[in-house]
Amino acid sequence: MIFLSTFCFRRFGLLVATLLLAGCMAGSNFEKPASPEGASYSKQPLHDPEAPAETSAGGTQHLVSGKEIHFDWWKSLGSPQLNRLINKSIEANPNIDAAKAALRQAQELTLAQKGFFYPSVSGGYTLTRQQVAGNVANSSAPGVQANGRVILPLQSTTPPFNSSLTWTMQTAQLSVGYTPDVFGLNRRTVESLDAQAQMQRFQLEAAYITLASSVVAGAVGEASLRGQISAAKKVIEENTKMVELLRQEVGNGYASRIDLAAQESQLAQVTATLPPLLKQLAQQRNLLTALAGRLPGQEPEETFEIALLHLPCSLPLSLPSKIIEQRPDVRAAEENMHSANAQVGVAIANRLPQFTINGSMSGTATVFSQLLSTGAPGWSFAPSVAQPLFAGFTLLHRQRAAGEALKQAEAQYRSTVITAFQNVADTLHALEQDGDALKAALAAEHAAKVTLDLTTHQYQVGYANYLALLSAEQTYQQAAINLVQAQANRLGDTGALFLALGGGWWNR
Repeated sequence: MIFLSTFCFRRFGLLVATLLLAGCMAGSNFEKPASPEGASYSKQPLHDPEAPAETSAGGTQHLVSGKEIHFDWWKSLGSPQLNRLINKSIEANPNIDAAKAALRQAQELTLAQKGFFYPSVSGGYTLTRQQVAGNVANSSAPGVQANGRVILPLQSTTPPFNSSLTWTMQTAQLSVGYTPDVFGLNRRTVESLDAQAQMQRFQLEAAYITLASSVVAGAVGEASLRGQISAAKKVIEENTKMVELLRQEVGNGYASRIDLAAQESQLAQVTATLPPLLKQLAQQRNLLTALAGRLPGQEPEETFEIALLHLPCSLPLSLPSKIIEQRPDVRAAEENMHSANAQVGVAIANRLPQFTINGSMSGTATVFSQLLSTGAPGWSFAPSVAQPLFAGFTLLHRQRAAGEALKQAEAQYRSTVITAFQNVADTLHALEQDGDALKAALAAEHAAKVTLDLTTHQYQVGYANYLALLSAEQTYQQAAINLVQAQANRLGDTGALFLALGGGWWNR
């Protein structure tokens, strides 16, 4: 092993320490954005969403300010099937794997850049076999020079003139190079890469909560479609019975052919609503299958009904000042701004002098054991500095471009914050209206059912005409479907609130 002399190391260390102590960071340090002042979700006071507790999606939901949000918030919907499907999706969804790989890549790039803080050391060894013609005047075998005397390899004597000479030349070298980070070029680069790694981390957290909320929305959508299909089938069944009854009455002369045609038309219209619902259900199942990381032919066994999903009676309501800390998209936008700020420092540092220090220790001899002998070793120590003088204004424009990129990142951050508050406000208003909509839908369904039952009885005893019965059937059909949709909307918006508040990723 060949080492630089103690004297060289001392000079090298002294120069490095001097440059580091004199070093500074180009560009300004990043300052974390402050929370928006006076931020709120609504001008008007927020009220707890209320609805009759006659259905699984009914009851009053209490908004609890500052309540902690758990990462597995979907368990509050009380569905073991939903819990299993989300766990399967988190384990198998390729988007999660891609986000994990992106995070690891960003972390490795940061670690790779940190390597430039240390000296680079390389070693080399060269073996040369050469023959020289002996008829060249003063030809001799190059050996090791020691006190003006040439030591020939293998202690051989000087060969006769005109005879050729063959020898082996061996060279070993150890080189050390270092680039002091005088103006913070590498530190700003590491800072930028580390911010990008943090951004990937928050994007991974966003992928987790987005996947969970997508599965919840898909499950609620499936439950809604199953409820609508069930309501449509019941209406079809009732209309089919009515058609059969009218056919018997037409045959007995108690009803006209016009009444039968109208009922058959009503049956056909109701039946036509079923295929689109079945198509949507199949597509919804395909969506849930894809979220679980499976192919269409491998759909999960979990199925969902409105009655099996329960509305949580207590909902968290984070303080507005906490939103920018809880939302992973806001945190990712902040780290993107941090990275852009560091890139401005990188662009500035590229226009400043660049210092480098190189040193090497080598040995040359015809015999390997003589590489460290007197006269064989050699060393070099070469500090240097380079200052860009003119590059067609390239570095200037790159610095300006970095400044504009920072402005873009700042604008994107502000837009993300505004969108975050908008999401929470939209969801809170939706939940308040969902309660009123469910209350109205439930009342309408009860009234339509009573009207249909009374009209059917009156028609059977001859006190109501057929048009009244047909109108009552249509009204009840739509009321039943509206009730299912109102329940699904309330469940879906409840899940959307957890997503809007950040999804509890910090508790994962």
